[in-house]
Amino acid sequence: MSGIIRAVCISSIKGVRKEPVSSADLIEDYGIEGDAHAGHWHRQISLLSCEKVEEFNKSGAGVKDGDFGENLLVSGIDFRSLPVGTRFLIGGPEPVVLEMTQIGKACHTECAIKKRVGVCIMPTDGVFAKVITGGRVKPGDTVMVQAPDPDRPFTAAVITLSDRASRGEYEDRSGPEAEGILKEAGYDVLETILLPDEPEKLKKELMRLADQRQISLIITSGGTGFSERDQTPEATMAVADRNAPGIAEAIRMKSMAVTDHAMLSRGASVIRKKTLIVNLPGSVKAVRESLGFLLGALPHGLGILRGTADN
Repeated sequence: MSGIIRAVCISSIKGVRKEPVSSADLIEDYGIEGDAHAGHWHRQISLLSCEKVEEFNKSGAGVKDGDFGENLLVSGIDFRSLPVGTRFLIGGPEPVVLEMTQIGKACHTECAIKKRVGVCIMPTDGVFAKVITGGRVKPGDTVMVQAPDPDRPFTAAVITLSDRASRGEYEDRSGPEAEGILKEAGYDVLETILLPDEPEKLKKELMRLADQRQISLIITSGGTGFSERDQTPEATMAVADRNAPGIAEAIRMKSMAVTDHAMLSRGASVIRKKTLIVNLPGSVKAVRESLGFLLGALPHGLGILRGTADN
């Protein structure tokens, strides 16, 4: 698959339309020089299919290049059909290289684009990327699509659920413990999040990480006990497409050899799209033990979800 850049657009502030420019310099692990969205994060460059804008304009909207806040408007590529991890090679013979990191985003009601146009299609049809190899891009440049490397590391996110830690009453130690163990095992930990024991907030984050960022593995810590505020399993099951009970059962079974209290853990393990979500108890010790039980078997299951391992 390949396409052509129709417009390169930048803006000096966020939340407004971007202005087309004749060319732009992309900086490795930063973004477009002079653009407000540049920075050391995962949404350095925004891309939108030209065909999506043309379809939108059939209603008479009269949207122009950059009106949706896109950096690169590209014809010939349906970005929404591609998985996170896809690379875009722009120009040549030494191409600029982008790697797709997210599909869509949350829509901000105060966004100037939505106020002017009436609706913004970036949250549903846009994608985001980081700059792997920098260089100059311009309208007319060819964009080649490169499938994700099947041997790339699995990605992970860690979410800690704790009312007290989220209020700053004590330091979260279980989340960093999980992050360290996963990194040592070769996972690319993309996000660590600390939340209060609020199921709606947890559901929102689980859906975002699975749907938009397409994280391979999400580990939650905390909220699996008998307290009325312990709602992590319920929130997890609410966003699940399929149950994967053997993982949670294995944690409880093996933990029983350590303490009888393991039978009181209500943690769940589920699949949403191509993401595995596993609930762990909230203590540092339990996180360390539980991940020790799981890490040997998880790569095979994650490979099946990715499509790089046989069932």
